[in-house]
Amino acid sequence: MSTHKLVPGTLQGRVTELSKRIRKQGREPYRELVEDAGVRFLLTLLDQTEKRKEQTNAENPFLHPDPELIIADLSETHLAILNRYSVWENHLLIITRAFEPQEMLLTLADFEALWICMREYEAIGFYNGGRDAGASQAHKHLQLLPLPFFPKLPSVPIEPLVSEALEKGLSTIPRFSFLHTFAPLNRNITSDPQTAARICFKLYGSLLGRLGMPAPLQGVPMKQVMPYNLLLTRDWMLLAPRSRECFNGISLNSLAYAGSFYVQNREELDLLKGAGLLQVLASVSLPDRKAFNE
Repeated sequence: MSTHKLVPGTLQGRVTELSKRIRKQGREPYRELVEDAGVRFLLTLLDQTEKRKEQTNAENPFLHPDPELIIADLSETHLAILNRYSVWENHLLIITRAFEPQEMLLTLADFEALWICMREYEAIGFYNGGRDAGASQAHKHLQLLPLPFFPKLPSVPIEPLVSEALEKGLSTIPRFSFLHTFAPLNRNITSDPQTAARICFKLYGSLLGRLGMPAPLQGVPMKQVMPYNLLLTRDWMLLAPRSRECFNGISLNSLAYAGSFYVQNREELDLLKGAGLLQVLASVSLPDRKAFNE
């Protein structure tokens, strides 16, 4: 292990300090709010002058991460590093020390590392299960962004839709017409990352099972049977299988299900606006089987 031992209560300060120090200064990307079905979705136009080196580098940037980017040792199996090339400040990556494919199901150790970070501050964690779910790296990594997501929005943009499902237990979000499943969480579990991890690992298996996907067994490496996106806050979890990575050439990852889309140019931005954001999500997801008893 390195010398980046995490003292409880210091993670957010470390992330903020390092993010300010190494992020390139420049214009903030253009962002636009687009309303659909009572949700103000956030569309971000990426700056094409900033190429994401992680996507073009033939070597694995997570196997021997840049020491300058390391935020903290989380466990014997996981590190927290800063995403140098994110369009958001304070974008944390939770990576496995040894190589594990991104198509492997999450483990109890993955959830423990995630909750060590989630305990520290309000954030949204997410996992892109494979390339067709928007993953740009083959090395297993979860991601974390602080909340609120954007000053002019609810903490997470899709909160107006999520609130309809919070009282139902294992269920679905009524306005989502595609296959997915949803579960509320008791935010008090943040006080103990190990307990939170056990609860969420079990719940993760239940979410997969409800969608007809095999649940992981503790201590048994298992590969996913289809791509999917997972979102997690202190209050809920959402899992959605994917049918494809792109909508008309526009790559979508887990954050699209949170209400945040990224485009390369104005033409793509106009294309998403014209299609309707919920319909865009449906087009890259699987049809709703209407198999759940609410």
